[in-house]
Amino acid sequence: MAKYLMLKHYRGAPDAVNNVMMDQWTPEEISAHVTYMQDFAKRLERTGEFVDSQALAPEGTWVRYDGEGRPPVTDGPFAETKDLIAGWMVIDVDSYERALELAGELSAAPGKDGKPIHEWLELRPFLTAPPTVTE
Repeated sequence: MAKYLMLKHYRGAPDAVNNVMMDQWTPEEISAHVTYMQDFAKRLERTGEFVDSQALAPEGTWVRYDGEGRPPVTDGPFAETKDLIAGWMVIDVDSYERALELAGELSAAPGKDGKPIHEWLELRPFLTAPPTVTE
């Protein structure tokens, strides 16, 4: 089994086919989208392929250590994940092909007018072992 992270983006990826921001959806469209995501996760729970998923709030802060006895530095002049990442799902599957299949299915979640979003998802494998360091 291999674990993969499926990242849902607000922006930063190519535009989805049904590219209408969620703040322009009706409450019924939002409910249908959330139900699709929940049903997808429940099905993967039954097959043992679901690990976890979360939707993310749009707020967030970058934090960096700034030296002994100094308060952390926050925010900065760079793209922020709070603007880019909407949520994520972790799956544990038998193959890369299965991960692709599930990501494609998740991309079909309904959006505006009940039509599939066809959004781009970023699919990234978890590292299975730490990198080897040779001297």
